[in-house]
Amino acid sequence: MASLTLIVRRRTIMAMACLIPLIGIPAVYAATPAEAFVADNIQKGLGTLNDPQLSPAQRSEQFERFLLTITDMDRVATFTLGQYAATASPADRAAFTAAFQSYSVAVYRSYLGKYAGQTLKIAGSSQHAPGDFIVVTNMIDPTDHSGQPPLEVDFRVRTDTGKPEITDLGVAGVWLAIAERDQFGAFLSKNHGDINALVAHLHEVANGYK
Repeated sequence: MASLTLIVRRRTIMAMACLIPLIGIPAVYAATPAEAFVADNIQKGLGTLNDPQLSPAQRSEQFERFLLTITDMDRVATFTLGQYAATASPADRAAFTAAFQSYSVAVYRSYLGKYAGQTLKIAGSSQHAPGDFIVVTNMIDPTDHSGQPPLEVDFRVRTDTGKPEITDLGVAGVWLAIAERDQFGAFLSKNHGDINALVAHLHEVANGYK
């Protein structure tokens, strides 16, 4: 279990933390609804990140609400549960979704401060399937003068669900939800498909970020 925790932390730190800079980007031109969705929500989060009147607890609470409005947590949670989602009881699925949400929010919140000052620039988008887009952005660090290409951060956005929502995040070619599905599947395989054990594990990992 310890090795899985380290893998989850390492992949999650790299991928999930990179969503944080989207809060600090100025408005940019967006050519598609998916790009506009990413660009618009950058501005919405700006006040939360930089508001000196907010306490850390208030900033965390407001960021959590903001995150949950732009992310389809139910869809992502079901995806990461993989083959086990089909046989899980409604109670187990509900418990897993709640644990996954707490886990995801804890990780995002933990890395808020580490990426302050960096921005994401929208570089374009492509349609993966009808209503399913990948928005390509570049992370810009104003203090980096190495001349190296900026880190690419990709957002998978669904626009066929009544409102645009983020369903996955890719960093340097690593898609977070896919990585989590593999990691959670390995955990469940070693624990006889015990979803309650995975729920407890996710709560343990989330608490480690607090």
